[in-house]
Amino acid sequence: MDTNKLLLVIIAILLPPVGVFLKEGAGKQLLINIILCLFFLLPGVLHAIWVITKD
Repeated sequence: MDTNKLLLVIIAILLPPVGVFLKEGAGKQLLINIILCLFFLLPGVLHAIWVITKD
């Protein structure tokens, strides 16, 4: 795991929508993440980590 991805994972744990925005930009994944964070924080964190680490 390179430094950039590690930094994004740390941001995703603290502020999931910001991590998704930095990786994907404004779009469908960001909207999904915001909705998940509104329900509970944990689903938003898991989704953000999934978006950042998939490739």
